[in-house]
Amino acid sequence: MTSDTSPASPAEIARGIVDASLYMVLATADAAGRPWSSPVYFAHVECREFFWLSSPEAVHSRNIAVRPQVGIAIFDSSAPISTGQGVYMPAIAEPVAGPGIESALEVFSRRSLTHGGRAWTATDVDGTSGLRLYRALADEHSILAKDGQPDHRIPVDLT
Repeated sequence: MTSDTSPASPAEIARGIVDASLYMVLATADAAGRPWSSPVYFAHVECREFFWLSSPEAVHSRNIAVRPQVGIAIFDSSAPISTGQGVYMPAIAEPVAGPGIESALEVFSRRSLTHGGRAWTATDVDGTSGLRLYRALADEHSILAKDGQPDHRIPVDLT
């Protein structure tokens, strides 16, 4: 009997981390470049399109309004020291509005329900409720190389 002990590919590692995680760290900056990071519950489409709910008044939301370039890190914070792995992504973020909101809410609601949350409607995120749905589109992905070099990242091809 043989077993497949081949190591996981970078894409398999990245997808596994994103699928297993509930929260991502969203790094933003204000107009002057002052950084801010926030953990947010998220849903995603193929590890490229990420959705979360936030108040438009939250620091990260105000930052996105003036500087849509964000950084995203997703990782298992319970991993023992020196064993952790994460997925790192630059992205462009924006509030979701218009015709695409229903499909975006379906993605977010499906994951929310899976984790004990609820389904969300356009009325829940229309701005008058105090919440908006946001989207970040990641154009690159990387993971740690695990080659003994500190913070040595390798690109991940998700195609």
